[in-house]
Amino acid sequence: MHENVQDMIHRYLQQRAEMGEQVIYKPFDSEIPIVEPDIIAGDTVAIDNFESAENLDDLYSAICDCQKCALGQTRTRFVFGVGNPEADIMFVGEAPGAEEDRLGEPFVGRAGKLLDKILAAMKLSRDDVFIANILKCRPPNNRDPKPEEAQVCELYLHKQIQLIKPKIVCCLGRISAQRLLQTDMSLGKMRDKWFDYHGTLLTATYHPAALLRNPHFKRPTWEDMQKILKKLEELK
Repeated sequence: MHENVQDMIHRYLQQRAEMGEQVIYKPFDSEIPIVEPDIIAGDTVAIDNFESAENLDDLYSAICDCQKCALGQTRTRFVFGVGNPEADIMFVGEAPGAEEDRLGEPFVGRAGKLLDKILAAMKLSRDDVFIANILKCRPPNNRDPKPEEAQVCELYLHKQIQLIKPKIVCCLGRISAQRLLQTDMSLGKMRDKWFDYHGTLLTATYHPAALLRNPHFKRPTWEDMQKILKKLEELK
């Protein structure tokens, strides 16, 4: 018999505790009901066995039909992530938007075009890095992810990181950084630090959408990118 969602999440959090991680705050309310999928047994087996995936293609095949939360019923496309499967830098956003949901690729709207420009300034492209979100499905009206929606998707993201083995994970925006680090620390404080996320260096910067709203964030974002490039050079 396969684990249900709550058992899987409990086991995952237990593993994190056994690794010596300190949970700064409880990231979700255990009383929040989790929507159980009503899908055929074959799909359930594939999704529950995603941890055995040996590469990104296997992982995509295992989870692309996921119905573990209500977003599986409202999405247009499953947004897995794109880029180099052996990337040194992995960028992680919050969730797909309208354009991402339509095309099935992360960061393809106005914010995505700005991210492409930032990468070009770093002498990089999407082919050099890997870009993903915590959520693989778009929340209606681009609202913030609900805790029960992020619970399973974070497991999928963790598996992506395990397979890609990036040297650096850069969270784009406060919400993705707070979720992965399980903290309520401000983005300003997180930008100035390096964190250990399951053995991978993690830092955070402004979401490209924030730069579109507030151009004065462009300079500190570029400083963050330079910090990443410098750290990457140190790690070689």
